Amino acid sequence: MSVPAFGLGTFRLQGQVVIDSVSTGLELGYRVIDTAQIYENEAEVGQAIAASGIPRDELFITSKIWIANLGKDALIPSLKESLRKLRTDYLDLTLIHWPSPQDQVPVGEFMDALLEAKQLGLTREIGVSNFTVDLMQQAIAAVGADQIATNQIELHPYLQNRKVVAAARDQGIRITSYMTLAYGEVLKDPLIRQIAEQHQATPAQVTLAWAMQLGYAVIPSSTRRENLASNLKARALRLSDEEMAKIAGLERAHRLTSPPGLAPKWD
Repeated sequence: MSVPAFGLGTFRLQGQVVIDSVSTGLELGYRVIDTAQIYENEAEVGQAIAASGIPRDELFITSKIWIANLGKDALIPSLKESLRKLRTDYLDLTLIHWPSPQDQVPVGEFMDALLEAKQLGLTREIGVSNFTVDLMQQAIAAVGADQIATNQIELHPYLQNRKVVAAARDQGIRITSYMTLAYGEVLKDPLIRQIAEQHQATPAQVTLAWAMQLGYAVIPSSTRRENLASNLKARALRLSDEEMAKIAGLERAHRLTSPPGLAPKWD
């Protein structure tokens, strides 16, 4: 099973806001939902999914293990609690959300526990998030590259994370881009806007299409129905080699997510 190219993110959405976003997304045709333990919205996401009536086997649900639950005795119980909240017997993909700060829980320990969760049928695929090249190598040493479905990282035109992308590709690990729109910053970029005008598309569609054309999965979020519907159209947009090269030139190492005490030493 590969990670689908296009999904719906739920970061920073809680309560009725996330219920409405997921409900609308599912109604519009989204079938991939990305959440996390630390988002504190798994129960609401599960409520929206249950109310949709969409068969479970038509959905791809991802959640992420928080750092407090990385120990070998905590990871699987915490995943079972996520399943209870999400009202499902299994996840399609379970990620380690962040590496353990100061290596308090060794990579091998939590990757072994995550692989055990897969072997128990609690999750169909496993992967990592916010992992550097070194951390990916440690995870591969623990469970094998063939077991790691994706590394979900901050990636947008202003931070293209090429070292991590290259290392993942060498091992056959897919990249999932989060914050692909850079909190909306790239939507104001003159080049992105110019390309959008040429395609009669939105800057968001151009940016999402750029990421997918590079082979990355994307999980944009929105609370507005028109944006949810519009983002879906990025799947049909193709950019020229010249346009792709121009967007590649926007790289400026502009990292937006690096929580003190949590972020690893970035590549």
